Amino acid sequence: MAAPSPGPERDPGLEAERAAAAGLAPLTLTALPGELLELIACCGTLSAADVGRLACTCRRLREACQPHGKVWREQFRLRWPSLMKHYSQTENVSWLEEYKERHKAGLEARRIVASFSKRFFSEHVPCDGFSDIETLECPSHFFEDELMSILNMEGRKGLTWKYYAKKILYFLRQQNILKKLKAYLQRPADEQSFLEGAVLIDQYCNPLSDICLETVQAQIDDIAAKVRKFLKSKNPRHPSVTSKAEVCREVSEVELQRQVLDAMNYVLYEQLKYKGNEVDYYNSLNSYIRQVLIHRTGIPISLSVLYLTIAKQLGVRLEPVNFPSHFLLRWCQGTEGSTNIFDYIYIDAFGKGKQLKVKECEYLIGHHVTEEFYCVATAKEVLQRMVGNLLNIGKRESTDQSYQLLRDSLDLYLAMYPDNVQHLMLQARLYFHLGIWPEKVLDILQHIQALDPSQHGAVGYLVQHTLEHIERRKEETGPDVKLHSDEKHKEVCYSVGLVMKHKRYGYNCVIYGWDPACMMGHEWIRNMNVHSLPHGPHQPFYNVLVEDGSCRYAAQENLEHNTEPGEIPHPDIGRYFMEFASTHYVANAELEIRYPEDLELTSAAVQKIHSENKE
Repeated sequence: MAAPSPGPERDPGLEAERAAAAGLAPLTLTALPGELLELIACCGTLSAADVGRLACTCRRLREACQPHGKVWREQFRLRWPSLMKHYSQTENVSWLEEYKERHKAGLEARRIVASFSKRFFSEHVPCDGFSDIETLECPSHFFEDELMSILNMEGRKGLTWKYYAKKILYFLRQQNILKKLKAYLQRPADEQSFLEGAVLIDQYCNPLSDICLETVQAQIDDIAAKVRKFLKSKNPRHPSVTSKAEVCREVSEVELQRQVLDAMNYVLYEQLKYKGNEVDYYNSLNSYIRQVLIHRTGIPISLSVLYLTIAKQLGVRLEPVNFPSHFLLRWCQGTEGSTNIFDYIYIDAFGKGKQLKVKECEYLIGHHVTEEFYCVATAKEVLQRMVGNLLNIGKRESTDQSYQLLRDSLDLYLAMYPDNVQHLMLQARLYFHLGIWPEKVLDILQHIQALDPSQHGAVGYLVQHTLEHIERRKEETGPDVKLHSDEKHKEVCYSVGLVMKHKRYGYNCVIYGWDPACMMGHEWIRNMNVHSLPHGPHQPFYNVLVEDGSCRYAAQENLEHNTEPGEIPHPDIGRYFMEFASTHYVANAELEIRYPEDLELTSAAVQKIHSENKE
């Protein structure tokens, strides 16, 4: 079939003349209905500046682009989609003002992030380093959104920006969670949900993760639904099955309660395969409720919180018991509120919901305990024990991750018990050991001295050495600049930014500093057996960031070029480098000041290796 012949070409000028002859005005943009104007302006091709200019042309377009209208709402949504969850559909919002506020917050966030590297390169961000952020005039969720946009920048650039954006976001979210925790602790006991308390701890220790009570609750609702389904197959008339409410009324008959617990044990431990983590008991993930739900394993207290929350939704009241060495739940068999410990069955959520009598509880831990340990624990006491577990895990190792866990858990503990001298002293010693926040250390020590004058010996020692640290910091004149061209550095073969491999231990690392000879003390040299090396301590040593997250000090003879260089997944990489350039790291401005010749030397070394590999 032949294609239809094209019609005659349209002549816009001729059409306009015909319209004029017929007494009709030519159709213009402003003649369109308001809804159509809005639709055109929302097409996604106009920028915010375009919309602003459009609104200035005439009254009709100004009305179409009004501040509260769809056009500015769409501009806001397209630019910052993640922020739309903060607004309801019916809310009367000036989207133009919101756009301006968010834009202003973005500029402020970038200004602050850019300033951090210069201000805090040579030390940890001090306790007063976030003062600019605490006095922000813009909404905090706008500021956080800009930080998230920095963290989500694609590619291997902007590493320093990402490093400090992450630190600032960590601080902001923790401050917000602490406020929520303090408000939670002020509520009446019957309004303190054990699950909410567990979520707050998880959020504080993992502030950059997406953890919210609603999501955790939804996962638990799903488990409760599975239990209801199984329970219905066993007893279709059970009140926990027939109730339409999310949390049904308390089931009064003990036999009906037993049916619920039996169904829970089947679904949790047989169907969903939840279990106590006996293999990796001291892993901090076992204490985080979201991780318990993901990995279906935990320790007694975290599994108990999960267990009693599900039981409550199904109408069975269980109570937490702060039993020594092994957290338990208790289930009343007699009169509600009985003080007789033999009126209760004790449930071991870690042991697949096993039901125990008083003597069996003692067999569980291997010794007799007094009646007070069978009493119900408050929400605050449950949180205290959860935080105490994290504290003990943090004390077990001496890594950056364990120090961070120790800091976070101490913050949580002192939020609940701000005048606990033992934990205040531990916090002061931790900051002193890490060499951070000396002014805060002095404040903590002053507080300890006021609470307990008998601590004057330990307090005095720490005060003296902290003041010395502050004085040494004041004496620092500026960065120590090291040049390869200096005669005393002629033996230094490698430069900052090179990705290396350790000959003996095989780990991959990147150089972020060097010394012409070992600068560590005699004790370190002896402990590390440096004298057994052919060149001993009298050779260049390099500060390296290792792929396992550690920082090490390696002898030159133990390092070699990595012929297949890759990114080093170290948390501090952005503190020193601005970019990974496929074969090496590029020093940021602050590191380049300290090693001004290294950038060129690193590029030359990489090119030489590349040429040799080609040959």
